[in-house]
Amino acid sequence: MSNTTTKQRTIAKEITLKGVGLHTGENVTLRFVPAPENFGYAFKRVDLEGEPIIEADANYVVNTQRGTNLEKRGVKIQTSEHVLAALVGLEIDNVLIELNAPEPPIMDGSSKFFVEALEEAGIVEQNALRDEFIVKDVISYKDEETGSEITIIPSETYQVTTMVDFGTKVLGTQNATLESLSEFKSEIADARTFSFLHELEMLLENGLIKGGDLNNAIVYVDKEISDSTMKKLEKAFNKKKLSVKPNGILDNLTLHQPNEAARHKLLDVIGDLALTGTRIRGKVIANKPGHFVNTQFAKKLSKIIKMEKRNHVPQYDLNKPPLMDIHQIMDMLPHRPPFLLIDRILELSDEHVVGMKNVTMNEPFFVGHFPGAPVMPGVLQVEAMAQTGGILVLSTVPDPENYLTLFMKIDNVKFKQKVLPGDTLIFHCSLITPIRRGICHMQAYAYANGKLVCEAEMMAQIVKKK
Repeated sequence: MSNTTTKQRTIAKEITLKGVGLHTGENVTLRFVPAPENFGYAFKRVDLEGEPIIEADANYVVNTQRGTNLEKRGVKIQTSEHVLAALVGLEIDNVLIELNAPEPPIMDGSSKFFVEALEEAGIVEQNALRDEFIVKDVISYKDEETGSEITIIPSETYQVTTMVDFGTKVLGTQNATLESLSEFKSEIADARTFSFLHELEMLLENGLIKGGDLNNAIVYVDKEISDSTMKKLEKAFNKKKLSVKPNGILDNLTLHQPNEAARHKLLDVIGDLALTGTRIRGKVIANKPGHFVNTQFAKKLSKIIKMEKRNHVPQYDLNKPPLMDIHQIMDMLPHRPPFLLIDRILELSDEHVVGMKNVTMNEPFFVGHFPGAPVMPGVLQVEAMAQTGGILVLSTVPDPENYLTLFMKIDNVKFKQKVLPGDTLIFHCSLITPIRRGICHMQAYAYANGKLVCEAEMMAQIVKKK
């Protein structure tokens, strides 16, 4: 993982689109809503009690039939990929997507209308820097049953290449490449979803694609059409007359590009990989991609990204003069030796703080804690992180010497490595939510020897001394 020099982005104002869901046929209202830093993408079902939120997370994928479908605690979102592709394609990081139905409107079967709406809303920079997963090794996933495979290799930018071969004469083999996200709007966004005639017949028989019409799906005719089938299609699409054009496309729909199918598959890949929740720097090569292989690959990437986040150790120059030395720390914190457990503050902002402690054999707790094999007690590691966080919260008041910080809650504490005499501990605490009414909710990490040794989610409150 790496912090880029690029700031996160959201939209300037809310904007609404209306249409029908492809598979449900329901009228749908979709609203894009600005979201705070580090929010990512999430869907809100405003038609359900409590307006539940489903994060755009690969772990919530439950099936991939005719789209990427998410489910969390019984609440579902269908065909999420076209909306997510538009957000990634415009390099927007944080947006809430409100829906009054299970699936976004299909529009014309592409991302074009979502892109236009987002641009109309306006795109604005936020203060936080964007995180990015930098691909350093080749990562692959293959579906042995279908032969579909996705590989990602190191690259200076996020690039995607799709290779499509459905084994049919009407479509043949197609390729598409996106060299840069800056090309998404012009080269990929208007590529529409497509189906083969034999699939269409099955979907119609099973009551699916209720919202489908010939303006939001390209239909490739891969078999002879009987008169009875043609009449069924004319009825389903509410058309008096349908025909097959010389290029094998049903009705008079004009392709935007000869390789529109491959471009739409590329659009799907971008939308599905958005479920990793992190920007990617690498080149994706997808051979015969589909929603199943895309989302399985997204799940694999998510696990790798999560592990890298855990093991990512920020680098600090310990030879530089500290922002606060031990005297300045004691001016702010009420703790005193032997219970003052931080030696320096290296960084401090409105949203984060970085502290340091040198662990020596002279620590008083080593006298009784495993004297023959000294290990710093885990509870004291948490206390040291809390003291570091105390600097952050006390820095918000003009007279910190008149306040105390008291624990309210500690969650998700994990100890990864032993802390031994001679180790240098680095503590990094950042706000999960803004400080309100003196209550600070933080995510804290402790690092030593290039590894994460401890982490915890903490809540504390500052109170005035009596």
